[in-house]
Amino acid sequence: MGPQAAARLVAGRLHYAWVTLGVIFVVIVSAVGVRAAPSVLILPLEHAFGWSDAAISGAISLNILLFGLIGPFTAAMMRTIGLKWTVLGSMALLVLGAGLSAFVTQLWQLYLTWGVLVGIGSGAGMVGLAAAVANRWFAAKRGLVIGLLAAGNASGQLIFLPILARFAEWFGWRSVPETVALVIAALMIVVVLLLAESPAAVGLVPYGAVSAPAEVADGANPFRVAFQGLGRGARSVDFWLLAGSFSICGFSTYGLVATHLIPFCADHGIPEVQAAGLLAAMGVFDLFGTTGSGWLTDRYDPRVLLFWYYSLRGIALFALPFSGFGTFSLSAFALLYGLDWVATVPPTVALTTQVFGKRDAPVMVSWIFAAHQIGSAVAAFGAGEVRFLTGSYLIAFVASGVACLMASGLVMRIGRAPAPAVA
Repeated sequence: MGPQAAARLVAGRLHYAWVTLGVIFVVIVSAVGVRAAPSVLILPLEHAFGWSDAAISGAISLNILLFGLIGPFTAAMMRTIGLKWTVLGSMALLVLGAGLSAFVTQLWQLYLTWGVLVGIGSGAGMVGLAAAVANRWFAAKRGLVIGLLAAGNASGQLIFLPILARFAEWFGWRSVPETVALVIAALMIVVVLLLAESPAAVGLVPYGAVSAPAEVADGANPFRVAFQGLGRGARSVDFWLLAGSFSICGFSTYGLVATHLIPFCADHGIPEVQAAGLLAAMGVFDLFGTTGSGWLTDRYDPRVLLFWYYSLRGIALFALPFSGFGTFSLSAFALLYGLDWVATVPPTVALTTQVFGKRDAPVMVSWIFAAHQIGSAVAAFGAGEVRFLTGSYLIAFVASGVACLMASGLVMRIGRAPAPAVA
């Protein structure tokens, strides 16, 4: 069994691009779920070792930062050693980091395992991978594909969290890293059996295309490819607008809500498992919101979509600290915020592809995603410090709401100035 045999099995009934999309969706969901697992470990680790919220948040912040910074190099690796080997290498690091973290007893060990190894291995769930799959396998419906994969990127952590919270409650916190390591190891077998390098590798052209050149690894130095992309972006005003707005996206999602919503709810008397369930509900809404955003991106101006997404997110973040944390208010927040969670990704990727071209888009969007993760890391660490110093997350959520309203203005300028020549 291999990709060629699997393609023959579905030939005439289903284009293999959809099988590839399914495999990558599951990989992204699982990889990001592993990266986010420490969110349910903040309180158990505080109780087990006496570590402070701020100290544990520092490890999560390092994880988030490396997740973003490794993206451009992982995207470049896809051009040098190929898509399949890049994904498998990332997954192997996830297994190693998560597996070893089950044995930590010192804070530096948490930073090494969840912070460094899992942070680097999380490249398997990066936005650049979604862009590469969409551009390589699909000539039509790219916005929808990006929407589906972006939904997996957010929903993975949100759907995994209540399950992992239950495991931590029933079997102890060490069961969490053990479980996610086993899941990723099992998925590596699926990738080996089903993931094809390109449509040409299974005798096809991209979905919706009549013909297309084969995608092959070019053997270029991945560091040179990555830094050449950064150099090109640094000369573009649009790059800085995309990076600046997307860093605010990270500041207001992964770093703040995904990391700190559970302890924020706990501060208001809501049990950890129930708060994790709230995140899971947001993950379900995100599947619809981000997939719908991909559909809209194929049809409407991405700038206008981003304006509304950031504006509505800012309003939701402003309202949450003053909502009273009742059932109705939390349900309304989960609905509004969940629909908007990663809806920003499809229009951001579409704008990046318009400005920089299909070939360079995975590397360029990975640098933009690195800015996203820098914003996430700042929020993950900063919100922990705010709670430690003031006893409340109020300032962190209000600041995030203000930043989102700023982003809604920035995105309307993207693509208005002359852009570099498209490759």
